[in-house]
Amino acid sequence: MRLEAVRGDLTTEPVDAIVNAANSSLLGGGGVDGAIHAAAGPTLLAECREVRRTAYPSGLPVGYAVATGAGNLPARWVIHTVGPNWHRGERDEAALASCFTASLAEAVRVGARSVSFPAVSAGVYGWAGATVARVAVAAVRGFEPADAIDQVRFVLFSDRLHDEFAAALRA
Repeated sequence: MRLEAVRGDLTTEPVDAIVNAANSSLLGGGGVDGAIHAAAGPTLLAECREVRRTAYPSGLPVGYAVATGAGNLPARWVIHTVGPNWHRGERDEAALASCFTASLAEAVRVGARSVSFPAVSAGVYGWAGATVARVAVAAVRGFEPADAIDQVRFVLFSDRLHDEFAAALRA
């Protein structure tokens, strides 16, 4: 599995699946979640409403992942995961790691071979970027079956986050 960190816009990634740092409602929000919903168009929201109606009527729990189609995005799937919120006292690194491993497991389930991640929980959820980078890289490196995924890209929206992920990849 190839891993890399790039500075960019997750919504333009030419990969099989992008990961959405979603809120538990799956119905859109701010940050990465809002950008993905805006770029994907109304089809994504309709699919998320169906997931809420059928599989997760109380919302997607922290550390879980679920795939939908990607609407107007270049990716084929959006894998939604809910990161732990530092401000709410959700500070378990295992829950954060689960966002990455559960998303990869969901990617394997739908047949995705290339996946792009944001820095889940590093934005409005308040986790330190360096911690997210360390946990994310370790989780992805430890994912089995490793040969089920060809490429993982961490697509970061700031130079600071890019540098923190690049450092974690070198470690």
